[in-house]
Amino acid sequence: MVDAVLQASRALVAVAARSLARVEGNVTIQQYRAMVVLASRGRQTAGVLADSLGIHLSTLTRLCDRLVGKGLITRQEEPANRRRVLLSLTPRGKRLVRSVTSTRRDEIASILWRVPPVQRAELDSAWAPEWLAE
Repeated sequence: MVDAVLQASRALVAVAARSLARVEGNVTIQQYRAMVVLASRGRQTAGVLADSLGIHLSTLTRLCDRLVGKGLITRQEEPANRRRVLLSLTPRGKRLVRSVTSTRRDEIASILWRVPPVQRAELDSAWAPEWLAE
């Protein structure tokens, strides 16, 4: 079972890599992960985003410099505390996340439809997202 899950994880990593390779402007997986967090949780401080990604704040700063340069996120000073920086997706960044997610969904669906129906039903009944940790 472990080997099957490892093989599936390799396939999903390949799907992720292919979906990002199609993106204009060359977005890395780490940059995309930051964008997904912003898309799902909304505007965040740099510190909260760095913690969410499990990276050092200086690493996040460089990552954000690149995303700002590509026009995918914005930085704003928090009005109540100008030392805190708020990060959010631009409309272009939101479109990119939607596009990559759509591409991934389509490719994963294509893979799953090749699985025989009985096995697909077993996968569906065995799936329990609460087992997974972020």
